Formats: sequence, C-alpha cells, structure tokens
Amino acid sequence: MPLSIVLWLPLAAVLLGALAPRSLTPRIALLGSLATLGLSIYLIVDYTGSRGGLQHVTDIVWIKELGIHYKLGVDGLNVFLVGLATLLFAATFLAANLRRWERRATFYFWIGLAESAVLGAFFAQDLALFVFFFDLMLIPFYFLTGQWGGPNRVPATIKLVIYTFVGSLLMLAAAIATGVLATPDGGSISFALSDLQHHRLATGSQEWIFLFFAAAFLVKMPAFPLHGWMPDGYRAMPIEVLMVFSGVLSKVGAYGFLRIVLPLFPQASVHFQMLLLLIALASILYGSAMAFTTTDTRLIAGYSSIAQMGFITLGIFSLRSDGAQGAVLQMVNHGLVVAPFLFIVGLLAARAGGSEDLRDMGGIAVRAPVLASLFLIVAFATLAMPGSSNFMGEFLILLGVFHAKIVICVVAFTGVALAAVYMLRAYIRSMHNRVGPNVESRELRLGDGLVLAPLVLVILAIAVYPHFALHRSQRSVVSSIAPARAVEAANTVADLQHRGWTAYAPLTKGQP
Repeated sequence: MPLSIVLWLPLAAVLLGALAPRSLTPRIALLGSLATLGLSIYLIVDYTGSRGGLQHVTDIVWIKELGIHYKLGVDGLNVFLVGLATLLFAATFLAANLRRWERRATFYFWIGLAESAVLGAFFAQDLALFVFFFDLMLIPFYFLTGQWGGPNRVPATIKLVIYTFVGSLLMLAAAIATGVLATPDGGSISFALSDLQHHRLATGSQEWIFLFFAAAFLVKMPAFPLHGWMPDGYRAMPIEVLMVFSGVLSKVGAYGFLRIVLPLFPQASVHFQMLLLLIALASILYGSAMAFTTTDTRLIAGYSSIAQMGFITLGIFSLRSDGAQGAVLQMVNHGLVVAPFLFIVGLLAARAGGSEDLRDMGGIAVRAPVLASLFLIVAFATLAMPGSSNFMGEFLILLGVFHAKIVICVVAFTGVALAAVYMLRAYIRSMHNRVGPNVESRELRLGDGLVLAPLVLVILAIAVYPHFALHRSQRSVVSSIAPARAVEAANTVADLQHRGWTAYAPLTKGQP
C-alpha cells in the first residue's frame, strides 16, 4: 500500500470538509481521520518483525540537485508510533466534534495538517524530508494555540515559537552539514538516511552535529532544563489540541534519536551518553517533584510528561537493546495514557465550575462510577502498576540502564515511586474526598465515552500482550543502536589494551 495515501489522507479530508457545507465539516474531518486510523492498523498487522528492514517503501527523487528524496517507509521503530498518532488524532477529532468552534473549517484544517505532518516525520527516510515535516508539524499548533487558546495564549504562543524556532534552526544547520560532510569527493550529495549511514562523519563533526540535533529534540520532548515553554503552552492550548500535542509530538523528538542520531553519529552518541543520561535523570526527578507540588491538573500532566520522557531518554541512551525496546514501547504507552488523562481533566473541569484546580474538585466518583473507573485505569497505567502497559516499558528501560550505568538506574527508581505519589494524589483529590462547593457530579455522556473507551481498551490490550509490540520492534531497535554498540565495544577494547590487557586484541574484529 502506498504510504502517501496514509500520509496525505487527513489533509485531503479537511480540505474537502472546508469546501462542504459548514455542518458537514467536522464529520468529514472525523471520517478522514478514522480512515487513516484504519490504514495504520493495516500497516501494523501487515508488518512482519522477523523480516526487519523497511517495508512499503516509496522512494522518489524529489530535488535532484540537492539530493533530497521523497522516501517513506515503515519498520519496527515507527509502525506503532504511526498507529499511536492516528489513534490519538482520531480521538481528538471526535472530541472536537462534541464542541462548537469558531471558524470551524480553519480549526479542522490546522488539525488535519498537523496529523499529516506528524505522519510525514515518522515515515520520512530522508534527513531533509524529516526536517521539513518536523518544522511543518509545529506550525498548526502555533495557530491553534494563538487563535483558540486560553486567556494567556499570546505570550504562550510567543514562547513556544521562540523555543521551537531556535531548535529548528539548529537542526536545519546540522542536517545540511551532515549531507555536505558525508558527500564523498567527486560524489553526489544525498540526504537519504540509507546513503548517509554508509558515509560516516569524522568524530569532531559528529559531536557538534549531535549537540545541535539533541537540542532540537530535547526542546520538543520537552526535557529539563529546556522545558520553559511547557507550563504556559499547556495552560493555553485547548484540551482537544493538547491531547495530540502532548501525546504525539513529544514522541517525534525521542524517535529522532533512534532514527537519526544513533545510526548516523555513533561516536558522538557514545561520547555524550553520560550527558544525556544525566539530563534524563534530572527530567525524571524534576518532573516528578513538580507534578507532586502543583494543583493545576494540566500541569500535573505536563510535568508527568517531562518525567516520562526522561525515562524514554534513559532507555535510548542506555545503548542496550532491552532499554531501547522499552523506550519505544514507553513512547506508545505514554501517548495512550496522557491523552485520556487530559481529556478527563476537561471533563472534571466542566463538573467543577470550569476550574482545573484539584482544590476545587472532589466527590465526583459517587455519581460517576464509569468515569471514575476509566480514570483509575489511566492512573494505574501512568504510575506503572504491575500488570499495566507502562510497567513492561519502564521495566525494560530500567533493565537496560542497570546493565549500562547501575548508579543512574538506582536513582531513577525514585521516579517510579514519585509517579505513584502524584497520580494517586490527583485521582483521590479529584474523584473522592468531599464534594467541592461548585462541583456537579454526573456521569459520562455517550460521546465522551466514545473518546475514552478505545484508548483505555488499547491500554489494557498492550498490558495483556506487550509481546505483540516488542516482537515487531526488536530487529529494528537492535539495528538502530548497533553502530553505537560497536563504537562502545571498540572503546572498551582500546581501553583494555591501553591498560595492558593484550589478550583482548582479537575482539576488535567483528565485535557486535
């Protein structure tokens, strides 16, 4: 199946909806998103992890003079992230259909464009194409926040633009440098990832390019201390928009480390491994502590996301297959839990007189047992309760970090404990305790249930059978970290030889 159909279908649907009568615009946009979700499910079912490598490849020379290819493909690194993106965008379109929006055709156009751009970033197998979609996917959220956001939407949008624009410029410079420096003497320039992997850059060039890419990805995730845009941005965005922004866009940054950074810059990845592990650890501790101290339910989700993305970064830069596999699984898990959590925040605020503060909530569970039960499943998954979908992801991540840096692993365990504290605090204070003075306790509407139920069912499905995702991602993950593992092994052998352990000299050939 041509991946271009999956890629451009959401945008085509919202453009068609803009030409249709106003009353049909939301429904056409929703149908387009549901059709895209159906195609992504086909990609997941059709993907055979045992074969490995790219499947459903589209490779067309786009700009020959610059060596830019319109190259798309799916493998174990991105097939489940594509499924996550299409599922959360479908939930967002459905949630948006439950409300009336000013300038609805424009609103749905921006969301449709965002979905196509995100899918493009996941599908892209050309570095220049990835940069194009990475920058394109941010533009819709500037307008969605600036035009439909909350009271402080203008300063929030400005801060979001500044942070992401600087990161995008750094990534653009790094991408251009990678293509130019990797071009052999007398050869033609190419930005296709498969070509770049065969022309390794010098160590010095890898290091500064790595830092540029890392800055762009860490801003987007976000990671401490590059998260300055997050509090204002989370407060300003409409809940429906924030569901996909937090659940999907942050994963593109983490995915970029696995797709681009580790395979293309393995020496730099090993050199800066400890730096990234420390940033990840700081994100876990800072995000968990802030989520525990704030009473703003949106920011609980935001700071929790910083902590969860810290765990994902730990898994990636453990440079171990189990840690990296856990990171891929946890990317999917986090998106599946943060989107319903944010939607529930909106439902709770609607029952608490419009307030999203925990202190104004409470006592809703008595007359809303279905809402309370769904929220409890999401809360247990977020805190990685054994038997939940997040448990296996965090277990694999910590296992990989344990094998790589045991001290980092021991400290990271505190993040697991803190997650239990802030999520149980949020659940108990919002659903139990005394009924707040302005709280109206009522059950879910059918439309709200249709948004939440599929997300919760997928959470339960992955919890019951995580092997479905792990088996399909294994070969691609191992291939992604293999260059860095080879550099790490060569460095170990060189260090042993330097210390006089000459018996290890034969290991320098063919070391995995």
